[in-house]
Amino acid sequence: MEPQPLPLSGVTVVAVEQAVAAPFATRQLADLGARVIKVERIDGGDFARGYDTAARGLASHFVWCNRGKESIAVDLKDPRGLDVVRRLVRDADVFVQNLAQGAAARLGLDAATLCAAHPRLIAVDISGYGAGGPYADKRAYDMLVQCEAGLVSVTGTPAQPVKAGIPAADIAAAMYAFSGVLAALVRRGVTGRGGPVEVSMLESLAEWMGHPLHHTLHGGTAPARTGLAHAVIAPYDAYPTADGGRVLLSVQNDREWRRLAEQVLGRPELGTDPAFATNAARVAHRERTDELVGKALGALGTDEALARLEGAGLACARLRDLHEVADHPQLAARERWREVGSPVGPLRALLPPITLPGGDAARMGDVPALGEHTEELLRAVGMTDDEIAALRRDGVAA
Repeated sequence: MEPQPLPLSGVTVVAVEQAVAAPFATRQLADLGARVIKVERIDGGDFARGYDTAARGLASHFVWCNRGKESIAVDLKDPRGLDVVRRLVRDADVFVQNLAQGAAARLGLDAATLCAAHPRLIAVDISGYGAGGPYADKRAYDMLVQCEAGLVSVTGTPAQPVKAGIPAADIAAAMYAFSGVLAALVRRGVTGRGGPVEVSMLESLAEWMGHPLHHTLHGGTAPARTGLAHAVIAPYDAYPTADGGRVLLSVQNDREWRRLAEQVLGRPELGTDPAFATNAARVAHRERTDELVGKALGALGTDEALARLEGAGLACARLRDLHEVADHPQLAARERWREVGSPVGPLRALLPPITLPGGDAARMGDVPALGEHTEELLRAVGMTDDEIAALRRDGVAA
């Protein structure tokens, strides 16, 4: 049987995007087969290109979020550059933007304006805090939104709140924008009409805060910051091993505690000791519980500790650094690594986590150079050689 095509084959996306939230959303669309045209500034492009040079001279954020796209560099402040984008949108299925609040509306590139002119278009506005309300015009970078959404308040140690190590607010908004586009495409298939999609970083991350938020709303107290430990379960933490590693252990119920006591701690009597027999008791005596577990695991090497825990049917994990993740045996066994092209040559990249058995493989295209596709896209919207030369001469296209 012939493999099914990628689900978004034939869908064209135009994106006036920068940083992480919109680029990560449109990269998901590209991986699933969409043609994504990335509109960039002529003076350096998407500013994420300049965040670092860690990916063999390219910015790691940019490499992560922008494979499989076509880059066109035009000056949107010049009417001729703006006209190029409007011509591209005419033939597009989806438009995505995450410019500063109000900037897209001033250019006529906001979702409401574009959808009024193009009834089949799905247009996505990604913002920090939404189009209305007292925070609408407030600058919104990932760490700031992590603070406003309360993520930082529940992350870290009792003494020190910390931000998440990944751009959680950007990623949350990206994934809701991605799923919003998919939902709108399904609706368009039924009704024939597109429409606006609005996503804010604050509202996206606030949704992800569901457990601690409901714990606080309905229980009256916020969960404590507990580092790698769990606020309401014990033992649930990372414990050092004899060879310098760390093993995360999660005991979810009292049956598991009894198995841990008997098969790993070598202290079966702890399974029925009133000070440890229930989760509530173990949490109340967390320091002593952790001391008992830490002593037992600290006498073992990491591999032996994991083997003992797994042999007892207990949930556990190795605390890995990023070099170890890159060599993770599960990712290798499932053949999740590929190479994508870039201006500096092939780069390793993970397959997208959405797998569609029986279909074409994910389209993991190259990471584009700034303006790599400008000329062919200008020709595609009907511009002549003389018009293209004039745009380049006047600094409107690069």
